[in-house]
Amino acid sequence: MKKTSESKLPQTFAAKVERALRRAGQVARKTARRYGTPIYLWVDGKVVAEKP
Repeated sequence: MKKTSESKLPQTFAAKVERALRRAGQVARKTARRYGTPIYLWVDGKVVAEKP
């Protein structure tokens, strides 16, 4: 069986988690834009509603 091709540089678990979180954030912003809802962010210790 062939292995799936992965990048030649090994990624650590933390790097994969960071990439997944960034991708999830992008999808959340895209969805919020589509439906016109605010997105909630943690800024300076407070939760803030922001229009994307």
